[in-house]
Amino acid sequence: LTANRFPPARPSPLTQKPSPPKSVTINKTFQLNSRNMDIPTNHPIILFDGVCNLCDGFVQFLIKRDPEAHFRFAAIQSETGQTLLKKYGMSTEEIDTVVMVENDQVYTHSEVGLRIAGKMNGLWPVFSVFRILPLWFRDPIYNFIAARRYRWFGQKDQCMMPSPALQNRFL
Repeated sequence: LTANRFPPARPSPLTQKPSPPKSVTINKTFQLNSRNMDIPTNHPIILFDGVCNLCDGFVQFLIKRDPEAHFRFAAIQSETGQTLLKKYGMSTEEIDTVVMVENDQVYTHSEVGLRIAGKMNGLWPVFSVFRILPLWFRDPIYNFIAARRYRWFGQKDQCMMPSPALQNRFL
């Protein structure tokens, strides 16, 4: 018998617990692109399909329910979105999920919605209890909807442009 041909399995960022928040934040930004744009990392960043009506509706839903401006947003098609996807080794061509970057960890599919629910005001955090369900059960439901999102909800010709009042929430 020969040695195992497959590299050792890496732990998935989806199963790792994020590191606890530090009590002191010192210049939490990183440089991303040729324009030397600083991207704040002290807020969760939500990457979404900017031409998808369902995804756009999801972002509008979050903005209305996030008065403390906890979340930042970037369309996957934007320079910032593309750079973040590359930084975390994700495809920039075939993406069928909302992505959340938080504490240098990347979350996708059903994990994003449940993590976001846990950070919202009101009764929304109750939904985060569904994180106890395994991904093999949750993600097929997410994937079923994601695969049909354009057919069911339609799509736009271009990404939405945030109003001046919301400009600081979009990267």
